[in-house]
Amino acid sequence: MLPNIKSSVKSIKKDAKRHMRNVFEKNRFKKAQKLVLAAIENKDIEEAKRLLPAAYKAIDQAAANNTIHKNNAARKKSKLALKLNAISA
Repeated sequence: MLPNIKSSVKSIKKDAKRHMRNVFEKNRFKKAQKLVLAAIENKDIEEAKRLLPAAYKAIDQAAANNTIHKNNAARKKSKLALKLNAISA
């Protein structure tokens, strides 16, 4: 049921747009992260190194759009780098 107040109707529309953007951003960086982790799991170092910048970019964009907190983004990037360095060494 939609509200009668004009500002509330607008607010609901804005919330829906924000929600769709957040879902898109989260899915994008999660997919990128999973690709890197799958390459690391398969011990494919070259593939993981190739996919890492794309994952970093997706995570940074999610943080820039306030989908995730900037510290959360930094932590995710750090975890990926640590896992890649662990199999590289």
